[in-house]
Amino acid sequence: MAPSSSLTDRLADVRARIHAAAQAAGRDPASVTLVAVSKFHPASSVQEAIAAGQTVFGENRVQEAAAKFPPLRADNPALRLHLIGGLQTNKAKEAVRIADMIESLDRPALADALARAAESEGRMPNLLIEVNTGDEPQKFGVPKEEADLFIRTCRQRFGASLQGLMCIPPAEQDPVPHFRLLRSMAQTHGLPVLSMGMSADYPAAIAEGATLVRVGTAIFGPRPPTA
Repeated sequence: MAPSSSLTDRLADVRARIHAAAQAAGRDPASVTLVAVSKFHPASSVQEAIAAGQTVFGENRVQEAAAKFPPLRADNPALRLHLIGGLQTNKAKEAVRIADMIESLDRPALADALARAAESEGRMPNLLIEVNTGDEPQKFGVPKEEADLFIRTCRQRFGASLQGLMCIPPAEQDPVPHFRLLRSMAQTHGLPVLSMGMSADYPAAIAEGATLVRVGTAIFGPRPPTA
């Protein structure tokens, strides 16, 4: 894609690639939702994406999302906010207050904090459990060997609010085995939502069953130098 392409053009290109990947996999393109990852980018860029018809956005940091999205939501009630970064327990209350989906549930202490926050706030966002499919010590996510028990426990605790699983495969590895592992786990537990695939690999993720793809750089361009 030419560097001079506008955000609107880049967004249209990503949508076209999602459509093509879904069709190639024999899937309905409408079964894949694009989460436009706007972390570190200004509200003006989000507004440009909204003007082009994008409604679902992803943010890593609760504080950044809390500052950026309530004013945008006031003018765009269809906007949906996903929190996709590792979540500290002391940010659980604000996360529950502002998010439509939290994609990074990964430990009992966070489950406890989210349950308390939901009771306090009177609302519970949809939840995804993040699985550390590569068992990388530096990454968030429940370890593979602990995932089944954690998923079962969270299903009992959160019911229909727990909708699926998320993963971020190791950067240096073929992502496909990780996508297949996540899909297998989701099928085992009867969970319909699979958040997997980013700018570099979302067509492969769609081929393996992704229902959410998280695309940032391919839409918004490189992170601002102040990030």
